[in-house]
Amino acid sequence: MPLTKAPDDAAQPGPDPVFPRREILPISHARTCECKPNHLNCLTAKEWIKSQLGVWQFNYEGRDVRDKKVHPATFPISMARKVVELFTHQGELVLDPFVGSGTTLVAAQDVQRNAVGFDLQERYAQLAQARLGLPGETEQIAVADDARAIPCYLQPDTVALIFTSPPYANLLNRKRQNKSRRDRKNGQLGEVEQYSQDARDLGVLPLDEYANVMAEIYAGLLPLLRPGGHCVINVPDMWWEDERITIHLSLIDALRRVGYEFRNTIIWDRTNIVNRIGIFGWPSNYITMGTTFEYILDFRRPKDK
Repeated sequence: MPLTKAPDDAAQPGPDPVFPRREILPISHARTCECKPNHLNCLTAKEWIKSQLGVWQFNYEGRDVRDKKVHPATFPISMARKVVELFTHQGELVLDPFVGSGTTLVAAQDVQRNAVGFDLQERYAQLAQARLGLPGETEQIAVADDARAIPCYLQPDTVALIFTSPPYANLLNRKRQNKSRRDRKNGQLGEVEQYSQDARDLGVLPLDEYANVMAEIYAGLLPLLRPGGHCVINVPDMWWEDERITIHLSLIDALRRVGYEFRNTIIWDRTNIVNRIGIFGWPSNYITMGTTFEYILDFRRPKDK
């Protein structure tokens, strides 16, 4: 299915003559496997036990987007694939509300899940759609629209998993200065690695405002998630002017406030993919850099809601 774009009501009033207006997407969400109804996924016992460890590592592959000029904040296909396989069955529907470069859609296609991803920036939605292979038995769709509009596209109780790595408030909206980047001479020193300067972009918001908007967005997504369905968010904490900014705690609080049940924290151990870590803080200030690990936060829609 080609890229879907809804009209930007704030920028151009009235219907868009080229793209369809917001409407329910005709995408399947029914299981196609033969697993028992009470099974969480299609994994074997051997595969399942590997996911019980609280620290995960992943590797990149040739299809991964690594160029920050293409997208400033990506994650490996292998991470998305692991999360999708852990919390869904074949044929079920995965939602990425901040689809970015489209990694979640690629992973969903790999493991025969239907998926839809949304991004405010049309160029990223186009990138996500372009990364998909030939159509198969499942469907993956990229939509260029605001995450607040997602309930216009999907029916309640149809999403098996929400998975994303969201914008990090305004913490990327500054020039890069850290020594590890300077030493690598990779062209990123002094660059602003930001999604856009669109006023609607969560990446330009201060943390308090960002948390409130995330609560608003995820409140709208909760009815779409089936009871007992999981919502998984990958996010790091960051440093800002010698202060630790705990984005993961802000997100936990935001989602709990709107009805999600917080289930688990998994650490993404990035030490196998990080080179040349700088000597930050030595010898007078101890700092643990966020480049070596990130959080994978697991929430669930309570079964009685």
